[in-house]
Amino acid sequence: MAERFSVEATHVEGAVVLTLSGELDHDTAGPLRAALEAALAGDGGARLLIDCAGLGFCDSTGLNALLRARLAARETGGRLELAGLRQPVARMFRTTGADVVFRVHDDLAAALASDGGGTGA
Repeated sequence: MAERFSVEATHVEGAVVLTLSGELDHDTAGPLRAALEAALAGDGGARLLIDCAGLGFCDSTGLNALLRARLAARETGGRLELAGLRQPVARMFRTTGADVVFRVHDDLAAALASDGGGTGA
């Protein structure tokens, strides 16, 4: 049986990239929290990119984990950005207003091409 949710961490062009896939909800959020904590435990001022292109679903538990990580990153001079939000996930972010809290890129390539500045970071 395939995993319902997975997260993979890589280092790309001066950023930590967490690639999410599957369904992120109350039952599957543990690996995301662990990956976020590990990424944030590194150097202060780090850029953390969350690649959501493979994420088909995200509930409030996942959103809250990302919001908490965003605040933790800011406290150490870092930033957390999102990339590749698919329609069901993007709709939830728009409905909750979280789309204006995070800097959201069309895809990971656009995020990496960006300097990471701007609003919502």
